[in-house]
Amino acid sequence: MTRVVIADDHPVFRRGLKALLECEDGLEVVGDAADGQEAVRVVLDLRPDVVVMDLHMPVLGGVEAAKQIQEALPDVGVLVLTMHEDDELVFAAMKAGARGYLVKTTDDDEIVRAVQAIGAGEAIFSATIAQRMMGYFTAISSSKAVLFPQLTDRERDVLELMASGMDNPSIAHRLTLSGKTVRNRVSAIFTKLQVADRAQAIVRAREAGLGSPT
Repeated sequence: MTRVVIADDHPVFRRGLKALLECEDGLEVVGDAADGQEAVRVVLDLRPDVVVMDLHMPVLGGVEAAKQIQEALPDVGVLVLTMHEDDELVFAAMKAGARGYLVKTTDDDEIVRAVQAIGAGEAIFSATIAQRMMGYFTAISSSKAVLFPQLTDRERDVLELMASGMDNPSIAHRLTLSGKTVRNRVSAIFTKLQVADRAQAIVRAREAGLGSPT
């Protein structure tokens, strides 16, 4: 039996997905959550095989929730099921440890197959998303990954958006992070780059080729 938790802030969607999955032999929905913070708590408590997670949720975004779940329980398979398919969210979710990414317009049968596959330890990406991921990570490995090696990948993402002229709320929205998390990442960047303020960090980033003025 594959045990599933559903995390989505729309109760009607949660109920519909629960009904869909429980029509299949071998799938059992053992819990649900209406926001990212609750999702982390429920998953840590119930330890399911799969968590089906939206990305845009209150309190804590799906990307950060997926990251926290993977750090605590790496054997739990995270399947992103969302309305959004832009590159930033796809790549952020994959880097956070998600094993699959589907949009909510996906056929019911495909959603069921994805949950079953991830429960069996597989990864599920559409051909389009797989191609975009390959191109993105090839570019990262050949260029940006070597910049500021003292930073984590997410700190480097924040620094690049800072260098592009974004303020903290805009960065939080783009990366699906809480405002507090972004502030903490910015403080860590200042410390690791040994700069006094945002302006100095932006100068360092632009000199290294990250970002551009907007």
